[in-house]
Amino acid sequence: MADIERSEPYAGLMHLSVAHGDTIYLAGIVADELGADMEGQTRDVLRQLDELAASHGLDRSRVLTATIFITDMAEKPAMNRAWQEFFDAAQLPTRATIGVADLGPGVRLEMVATLGR
Repeated sequence: MADIERSEPYAGLMHLSVAHGDTIYLAGIVADELGADMEGQTRDVLRQLDELAASHGLDRSRVLTATIFITDMAEKPAMNRAWQEFFDAAQLPTRATIGVADLGPGVRLEMVATLGR
């Protein structure tokens, strides 16, 4: 049976990442810069994804899938611009983008991702 490795607890609510075997599960990531536009918040979320991957000795090429929740589907093209700058076209993960009513004050998107070792 594979061990389960958890990151430090965040705010007593969750772990930001949990590893089980060769799979790393990332909790929902939101931007630190909530005053930024959609493209800026997406870049911030992807930066955090990079940092969490690195904490497991991985990089963005190991992202298998992502689910992105956004509060305004009209802003999806701005999100896509930052996404396409971040990922190499040959190493794009699978992705779903889901429109939601609210993610909290100033939060335009939240991303959940799974990585493979």
